[in-house]
Parts: sequence; structure tokens; C-alpha cells
Amino acid sequence: MHVQIDTQPYRYDGSKAFVEKDCPTEVATLYENKKDYKKLLEEYREEIDELQNMMYAHDRYGLLIVFQAMDAAGKDGTIRHVMSGVNPHGVHVSSFKKPSTKELDHDFMWRTTREFPQRGRLGIFNRSYYEEVLVVRVHPEILLKYQRIPKEHTQNVEKVWQQRFEDIRNLELYAHRNGIHVVKFFLHLSKEEQRKRFLARIDTPSKNWKFSSGDVEERQYWEDYMRAYEDAINATAAPHAPWYVIPADDKKNMRLIVSSVVLQQLQAMDMHYPKMDPERLKDLDGFREQLQVES
Repeated sequence: MHVQIDTQPYRYDGSKAFVEKDCPTEVATLYENKKDYKKLLEEYREEIDELQNMMYAHDRYGLLIVFQAMDAAGKDGTIRHVMSGVNPHGVHVSSFKKPSTKELDHDFMWRTTREFPQRGRLGIFNRSYYEEVLVVRVHPEILLKYQRIPKEHTQNVEKVWQQRFEDIRNLELYAHRNGIHVVKFFLHLSKEEQRKRFLARIDTPSKNWKFSSGDVEERQYWEDYMRAYEDAINATAAPHAPWYVIPADDKKNMRLIVSSVVLQQLQAMDMHYPKMDPERLKDLDGFREQLQVES
């Protein structure tokens, strides 16, 4: 049995305030060594896969998993390591980069809401509609210059963020009422650890492609981003759509905590495999006899 992780310290559901500077980016290790880490992660994968299979058969719930973080926090790796053992038929990953011209012609959540998971499936967002109150808030010129919103709605820029928080809260509540549960992760990386990972990308030829000049330029806005995350998490954390602020300086620890949260979210759903009525069970007995005779 996998290690039991207390995820409550990382959970924000509106019952307490999120203060970024008070949250650690690293905690005591949950694994003894690399071999132990791999064993624990595999155990989580197996349980997640089993419950996702049940969710698919039950066909009443879906789960949307949102990942937000600063660059180099490990979103891609976490998604890959946590979900690699889950049936790909039941998982869909959506990554959201710079909006296209077509996406800018729609409302700010259009490109993400159309990727929400179906019932019975896990949907994973690598970045999400939260970019619209994070990156766009740190760089409001995106809102004013590129997003085609009528001027009368952007005269008070601060009001825009509050309105978007309200829209996001309504969306997540709407999803929950339709059986799509939402859980959100902020992979909380320290600025110093990000610096080390950027250097590793520069010094490792196979990782050069991951690095861009914009990565360094954005570091000058670090404090602005932390304030934006603080406001976004506090404005949208709810029992039906909680945030989990995960210490991200240790990637292995981070993946184990994320796995534990995902597993707990699935375990909390009232799911079961479809029950067979007596007539159907009788049919199955007949099919069994037919197949046994063939052998």
C-alpha cells in the first residue's frame, strides 16, 4: 500500500487565505530513495487507473485537473509521470499556449471550455483559463491591445479581473453541477530553483529547445506573478473546486503529492460498476455455457 499523504496543508477551498510567502516550495521527502519513489508512484498510477476505469463504466462523473505554474516548475513532467499508467482512452491532455487569431475572436474561456472532459474521463489542462487572470494581469497590454473587447468594458482594468474571477467561479460551479469535478494545482516553485533549472536547460544540449529569452525576461515580473496567483487562488478556491499549492522544488515529492490528491478526488466520487439485472445475469450464464462448449 502506498504512503498515506496528508494533503490538507496544501488544500485551499475558501476556508483559509492563501499567502504565497508563507507557503514552502520544499517539504520533507516522502520517499526513501529513487527506487522507493518509483514504487510509490506506480502504486498511485494503478489505483488511479482502476478508479478511472470505474468512472468510465459508471458514466456519471468527469474530472478536470488544472495545472498552473511558473516556467520550469515541472507541469509537463508531472502530467507524464502521474498519468502514464492510466488508460489513454480515458485521459485527454490539453495544452494552452499563446491564443490564436481565431481564439481571440471568441470569449476569453472559449478555447478551454470546449476541451472540458466528457463524463467518465479525466481532462488535464496544461495551463488554462487562469492564464487570463495571471499572464494577462501581469501584462495588461494584452487585454487592451490584443483581446478584442469593447473599450467600454476595459476602462476600469482592475474591475475586469474581478469580473473574470466571477466568471471562472460560475464556470466551475456549473461544471460541478453537471458531474464534472474540478481540481486545480499551483506547482509552487522558488525563484532560485527556477534559476537552476534554466541554467540546466542552457547547459544540457538535449534541453536547449526548452529555453527561450522570454523565460529570463519574465523573471523580472516574479513578484507581480506571485500577487496574481495569490489573488486568483483566493478568489476562486471553493469546496467543489479546490486549489492545491504543491511544493515544487523537489519534483519527485511534487509528483507523489499530486498523485495522492488525484486519487483522493476519484475516491470521493460515488462511483460503481453498472449492476446487472437478473435477466442480464441469466443471459451471461448462457453465453458462458456456449463458450465453454466450444472449448
